[in-house]
Amino acid sequence: MRPKILVITGPTASGKTALAVELAKRHNGEVVSADSMQIYRRMDIGTAKPTAQEMGGVPHHMIDVADPEEDFSVARYVDLAGRCVEDVLSRGKLPILAGGTGLYIDSLLSGRTFAAFDEASPLRSELEGRYAREGGPALLQELARIDPDAAARLHPNDGKRIVRALEVWLTTGKTITRHNEETKALPPRYDALTLTLDFVRREDLWDRVDRRVDKMMEAGLEGEVRALLDSGVPERCTAMQAIGYKEMVPVVSGDMAAEDAAAQIKLRSRQYAKRQRTWFRRNQGAKWLLWGPVPNFADALQRSTDYMEEFGI
Repeated sequence: MRPKILVITGPTASGKTALAVELAKRHNGEVVSADSMQIYRRMDIGTAKPTAQEMGGVPHHMIDVADPEEDFSVARYVDLAGRCVEDVLSRGKLPILAGGTGLYIDSLLSGRTFAAFDEASPLRSELEGRYAREGGPALLQELARIDPDAAARLHPNDGKRIVRALEVWLTTGKTITRHNEETKALPPRYDALTLTLDFVRREDLWDRVDRRVDKMMEAGLEGEVRALLDSGVPERCTAMQAIGYKEMVPVVSGDMAAEDAAAQIKLRSRQYAKRQRTWFRRNQGAKWLLWGPVPNFADALQRSTDYMEEFGI
């Protein structure tokens, strides 16, 4: 039988951390973060990373596991988070996977495997060099001869995925299309009960998002971004493209007013929340906990416990 775990997900600012902590306290659980930005060290304010007080003494995993300069992949998340989940299970506790990065969650739960690769390998460097010299159309045409299905899905400007597809072929002898098909045929890794948080009225979520951004600004988001840049973190690295960080770079350089950047962060956070809601609606087996204007955690705790009992957790 597959191990049973609990998943708490939903759009940004929907109360996932608070509910996860309370359920962990009640059900002997530990939290495994599924947030693609909270993995980075020294990026606390803009990622809404839970404080020690908010963690309430509950162990949290997959937070502060990478430096901002690193190019963190889904494959690496699945590897590290999978180890955390197995460790929690081995100690007789309940893993609670909590976060809003749907791709991370789905990849971990499905048991998806990733073709092995080394970012520092000579082959990777060679392919990236060829992409820079010969251009996307040339490498995409080469890929089309090997894996026409993958090539049809990619744009010539998507150098990262073109290089990756060629790398998989040259390393394993399998096309990335075949590898993905084989992976999808695997049985799920875990038997997961998914609780999805959201608001009945999206306007209430937007208001909560806006207030969160205001708190980030008051807490010193500009100073956090300035410290990252001063420490040598490249402004174009993956971590610095996150919502809240990318918009603050012009503020640090004196090219934008802080209030204008805050308005952009609010807009892009709402747009991100819309995309998250669309992603989570695909899971037809999820149990939805819908808030009114203000989250009712007492009711959510009771309903969550009922769902968990029915599921056998």
